[in-house]
Amino acid sequence: MQWTSILAIYFLFFVFSAFVLLPFGVRTHDEAGVEKVPGQADSAPVEFRGGRVLLRAALLAVLVTAAYVLNYIYAWITVDDLMFWGPWAE
Repeated sequence: MQWTSILAIYFLFFVFSAFVLLPFGVRTHDEAGVEKVPGQADSAPVEFRGGRVLLRAALLAVLVTAAYVLNYIYAWITVDDLMFWGPWAE
């Protein structure tokens, strides 16, 4: 596998991880006991920490990309392993 392919796969996992991790660790104004600004959405976070989300997403993307590349090299899970219906290759 070429390094550019690994970089593209990492980027895809990074973006997916960032969206998955966005709702974790977020507190609303009601949960924090802070007064709301007039017109503010009830679900708006008290303090958004984008850097922390990006760091966590980067670490998760490294782990998932490493697992993906290792599976590509050692073929732990193949397409035949994922076939749950249809004709079985024997």
